[in-house]
Amino acid sequence: MNIAEVHKKLIAAARTPPPDDRVPYAFEKRVMALLATRAGADRWFLWARGLWQAAVSCVVIVLLLGAWVLFSPAASSNSADLAQNFEKTLLASVDPSDQAQ
Repeated sequence: MNIAEVHKKLIAAARTPPPDDRVPYAFEKRVMALLATRAGADRWFLWARGLWQAAVSCVVIVLLLGAWVLFSPAASSNSADLAQNFEKTLLASVDPSDQAQ
């Protein structure tokens, strides 16, 4: 379809009915003024809203993980301490008792 032809048909169809007297005075001006005030979406507002939603979801995740850690059963005392094993492994080559004499 030709866009210009469709445009002409739509304009002709819009002009055929007579204007209605029930429309309030300056209604179209009020609508256009309202549209003009809402035309530009504030990008900073959109960013701020998205960041606040992300912050709320992060707080919820932190609270859920904190409750999980708080209410989870304690680990058995037989398990090896990771910090001690790491320190022994790291300092194994520096131990003076292992030096050859």
